Formats: sequence, structure tokens, C-alpha cells
Amino acid sequence: MARDVVLYVEQPGSMDGTKTEEFLRERGVDFMVRNVVEDEEAVAELERMKISTTPVTVAGDEVIVGFDRERLEKLAEG
Repeated sequence: MARDVVLYVEQPGSMDGTKTEEFLRERGVDFMVRNVVEDEEAVAELERMKISTTPVTVAGDEVIVGFDRERLEKLAEG
């Protein structure tokens, strides 16, 4: 996959965050996890996007809020 994928989570192990992580891993998507509880820069990035909930998956200009299976499938397909 040519673009960087970042997954913002509130807590590792949260239900939707874990579901999204597992989904991306199963499909071979390389991604970085950013914990907004511990990472002030990650919080600021979400605030700039005007997003106040997690999980959020960002790949280039694509922003997926929550566990949106259909959009995550498209992201995984490249």
C-alpha cells in the first residue's frame, strides 16, 4: 500500500478500535496506531480534523470514523 495509514484509538483494547485493528491486520494493511489518551499530538491532529471520537482511520485524504466495514474494505483493497 503506497499511502500511510494511521489508526487513532482512545485506548488500546477498546471494542471498535480493536475491531478495526484486527480487520486491517487480517487484510495485510500496514498501519500505525496513535493512542489519543497518551499522545497530545494525536489529539491535536484529530482536533484539526474536527473529530472528537475514536477510532479514526486516516489514509491520505481518506478519513474513516468508527468501524465502517465497507470503507475499510475499500481502503484495504488499495
